Amino acid sequence: MPILEKSSSRRRHRVGDFLAVLLLAAVIGGMIWFWWHEKHPKKSAKYKPVAAAPAVAIAPAPKSKPKPLVIAPQSAADFPRPARDGFEAQVALARRAISPGSIDAAIGSQTRAALAAFQRSQKVFETATLDTNTRPLLTLAAPLLTNYVVTADDLARLQPLGKTWLAKSEQSALDYETILELVAETAHSHPLLIQKLNPDVNWTNVTAGTVLKIPDVNYPYPADKAAFVVIHLSEKYLEAFDAETNLLLHCPCSIAAKVEKRPVGELLVKGIAFPANYTFDPAVFPESPEAQAIGHKLILPPGPNNPVGVAWISLDKPGYGMHGTPAPELVGRTESHGCFRLANWDAKYLVKLVWVGMPVEVVP
Repeated sequence: MPILEKSSSRRRHRVGDFLAVLLLAAVIGGMIWFWWHEKHPKKSAKYKPVAAAPAVAIAPAPKSKPKPLVIAPQSAADFPRPARDGFEAQVALARRAISPGSIDAAIGSQTRAALAAFQRSQKVFETATLDTNTRPLLTLAAPLLTNYVVTADDLARLQPLGKTWLAKSEQSALDYETILELVAETAHSHPLLIQKLNPDVNWTNVTAGTVLKIPDVNYPYPADKAAFVVIHLSEKYLEAFDAETNLLLHCPCSIAAKVEKRPVGELLVKGIAFPANYTFDPAVFPESPEAQAIGHKLILPPGPNNPVGVAWISLDKPGYGMHGTPAPELVGRTESHGCFRLANWDAKYLVKLVWVGMPVEVVP
C-alpha cells in the first residue's frame, strides 16, 4: 500500500506541473498578442464604404481597332523578287488570277488551295505551302501596295441597303453602303485588312481626296476565252482552263447547302448578264415568312449588293448559274440555295472568259 500511495502522489505532482506550464504559456501568449496589436493597429479603410447602387444596364465596351499591319517601304528597284510570307503570297497569287479568297494576310484553307493550284500549274510537287520549290516561282514584279484616292463619285454612289426584298426592289441600285466596302472589294481584300493598312482613318467620315493604302491587285487581261470550267464541290473552288489546259482562273466557290441540289456532271453556259438584276421569286424561299407574304415576283436592280452580285452566268439546268455575291469574304465558307457563288471580282473576270455553249464540268 505505501508503494501505491507514493506512485499516485508522483502522478499528481506531474499533472500539476503540466497545468502550470500550460497556464504560463497561455499568459505569455496573451501578452504577446496584446503587444502585437498595440504595435500593429488595424488600418482603417481609406474610403468609407457606400451603399451598393441599384443594378443598371452597362453598355459593352467599344471594339478596339484592328492591330495595324505595317508594310516596310518598298521601291520598284527591289522587284522582281520571290514572295516571302503569307500576305505577299496572297498578292502574288491574286495577280495571276489565282484567288486566295479575300486577301487577309493569313494563310488559311483558301490560300492553301490557291498555292496548290499554282503548284499544279507550274508542275511542281503539290504541298499547298510556300515551300522552297514554290517560293522562287511565285514572284512579285512590283511593290505590294498602291494608293487609292477616294473620289466624289465614290461617295455619291453610296446608299443604305434596304432591309426587305420589297425595299431593295424599290432602290435605284443595290450599290455599296460604305467606302470601306467599296475599297475592300476594289482591292480583292477583307475589310479588316484595309483597316489594318489604314489605322488612322475614321471610316465614318471619309472625304473626297482621302488617300488609302491597298493591295495592288489586278487580274491579267485574258488573251482569249476559256475552253471549259471545272467546279470542285468537295474542295469548293472553280477553275477555268484554255484549250491547252493552262489555268486561267482559280477561285473559291460556295455551293448548295443541300446535297440533292448539287448537280454533278456536264452543264453548259446558257446566258451571260453583266451587270445583272435579280428576279426575286417567293417560291424559291419557302422558309421566309416575308417572301410568302409578298406572294409575287420582284425585280431587284443591279449592283454589288444585288443577291447575285455584279454578274450572272446562267447554266442549262433551270435555276442554276455562276454569279457574284454581296459578301465576298464569306464565299466558300457559307452555302447557297443551289447556285455557284463567287466573289464579285471573280465573277466579273469569269464573264470575260466564258461564252454561250461553253462546257462546265461539276465534279464531286
